[in-house]
Amino acid sequence: MFDGIQRRLVSVWFPRLASDRVLRLCPIEGPFVLTLKQQNANRIYCLNDAALREGLHRGMSYADARAFCPELQSQEAAPEQDQRFLRVLVRWAERYCPWVGLEEDNGLVMDITGSSHLFGGEAALLADMRARLMRAGVSVQLGLADTRGAAWALARHGEGVAPSGAALSAIKTLPVAALRIDDKTSLSLQRLGLRTIGDLAGAARGPLTRRFGPSLLMRLDQALGDLGEEISPHAPPPHYAVRMTLPEPIGLIGDVTAGTERLLQQLCSKLKDQEMGARQLCLTLRRVDQGHQQVELRLARALRDAQRILPLFERGLSEIDAGFGIDQMRLEATQVEVVPVKQISHVADGSKDQVDDLISRLGTRIGLESILRFLPADSHIPERSFLLAAAAYSDPAPPWGMGQSRPICLFPAEAMAATGPHPPKRFRWRRMSLSTARVTGPERIAPEWWLEDENWRSGLRDYWQVDTHQGRRLWLFHTPQNPGWFVQGEFA
Repeated sequence: MFDGIQRRLVSVWFPRLASDRVLRLCPIEGPFVLTLKQQNANRIYCLNDAALREGLHRGMSYADARAFCPELQSQEAAPEQDQRFLRVLVRWAERYCPWVGLEEDNGLVMDITGSSHLFGGEAALLADMRARLMRAGVSVQLGLADTRGAAWALARHGEGVAPSGAALSAIKTLPVAALRIDDKTSLSLQRLGLRTIGDLAGAARGPLTRRFGPSLLMRLDQALGDLGEEISPHAPPPHYAVRMTLPEPIGLIGDVTAGTERLLQQLCSKLKDQEMGARQLCLTLRRVDQGHQQVELRLARALRDAQRILPLFERGLSEIDAGFGIDQMRLEATQVEVVPVKQISHVADGSKDQVDDLISRLGTRIGLESILRFLPADSHIPERSFLLAAAAYSDPAPPWGMGQSRPICLFPAEAMAATGPHPPKRFRWRRMSLSTARVTGPERIAPEWWLEDENWRSGLRDYWQVDTHQGRRLWLFHTPQNPGWFVQGEFA
């Protein structure tokens, strides 16, 4: 009790949270399960009512489930998406009370002390919650009591309401597993004849403590309210936004830039405290005529340095129309990333920061996705030895450790007139007559047999570097299995 008011807690249990999340977006008729690989086997992670009626259960092998139910439909589980959905439900539950916390991986705990009268009482509040969740396609079981342990037990083993000060009478008929104890302890208690919470509460405490340790009676005392239990609400995620209201409207670019700099300093200070960096920023300018203008900035790297970010706003600020003046400015980091603190070194190289700033500047004009870089790929086939990636969303690769040199210009293989296994002394290519000056090679490359590639159906290739008297440095290859000569690249 606090301030003369008895605390009232609601335990909200979503028995089919994962499957409900999927079926809300894509309804499926009939048995449906989500599977997850556990202990080197694909097992049922969550299932709907139709699958339960077929005799399936959690932890069951998916192969056995298909044998029992041939029409079973399935999908791979995504626990991280389930947790995001649960955090969305936390925000939804705050409409009933300001104190909402997470309970395990599929439940919530709510402190409705002093707020139930706003919804017509406890029964009306629970009925409203159940109706709204059922309409949204989310299965739920609710328990209400003075303690968290009793509310948890009622939600998962009976779904009911314990009157104030009567926790024991409300949960005494429930099984001992409702005390949040492990399965081994629960089975041992049942073998001793202690099958319900009432049986356990009436048993001698000394022998129970000697046999099961203090944790069993601690859970019992917490459920009955004889022992306090520390609980904390779910902390909302930090909001990275700052705002400034101006006493007089402004319209000059210099004034707007100065205001933006001040907002950036405040925002970067907040980001630094959380070890985060902004990847995307949105500056909203409100005019005196209630109109709004926005300047968006996407960065090649997550930053929290106001002096580096401010010049990148220059182009966007130069295009704003202040109208009769701007009286409010708001800056928000709409996308953030973790940027841990780094050790400062006297040999730090700022060239990488300059490249990132250049990519950000170019990205404001042509889009960050249009700026690409080459990265090495794990393949010895020339055409597959590299890949293209957006420079803003990839890190530069270390120097390519290739044992053999490669031409700077690579193109599809072009046939040339020549015979024999060695490069000819004279040959024609692209209507040019060339004569060989120096030859290096061969380098034999075998096709990747596990991939289908029409260009490599001729089999092995022997590559040669050929320097010509005319100044061309070409990359030629010969196909021994299907004799022929081709040019595929040119060195600088």
